[in-house]
Amino acid sequence: MSHQTFNRLDLTSLFLLSFSTAINELHDRLMELGFEDIRPVHGFMFSCISPDGATGIELAEYLGITKQAVSKIIDYLEKNNYVIRKTHPSDKRGKIIVLTERGWSVMKAKDEILTEIEQRWSENIGAERMQMLKGDLTKLVYETSEGKLPSKLRPVW
Repeated sequence: MSHQTFNRLDLTSLFLLSFSTAINELHDRLMELGFEDIRPVHGFMFSCISPDGATGIELAEYLGITKQAVSKIIDYLEKNNYVIRKTHPSDKRGKIIVLTERGWSVMKAKDEILTEIEQRWSENIGAERMQMLKGDLTKLVYETSEGKLPSKLRPVW
């Protein structure tokens, strides 16, 4: 795709392409660090789980998918030592999903990699323009969200 073609893309497409570019690099780098079994949906789930854990129902609602689908993802992540099911502290019949040490390690690596990507992008367009871009996007999201920023990022499927 040429630079001229990018100039004709609508804003939503540019948001999608920039998000995809960052996420693809993130997952390539995570793979290099030994987290080859992590997918983007897992990152959204981890952000809902941390810091105190979450129930399967909370995860299903957050991700906008069925409890059965969440259960399969949890099984996969538990098998790969990213999460563990524990007895719920206030409902002894229920379970709460929490991150393991490996889960926290991938979250730390994700944060470091995304910071590096943002720094590189900032160097590319200039720190002042990056701050303006972030400020403008924050303002748009803030106004669209009726004066408050969402506390958690929810995926849009």
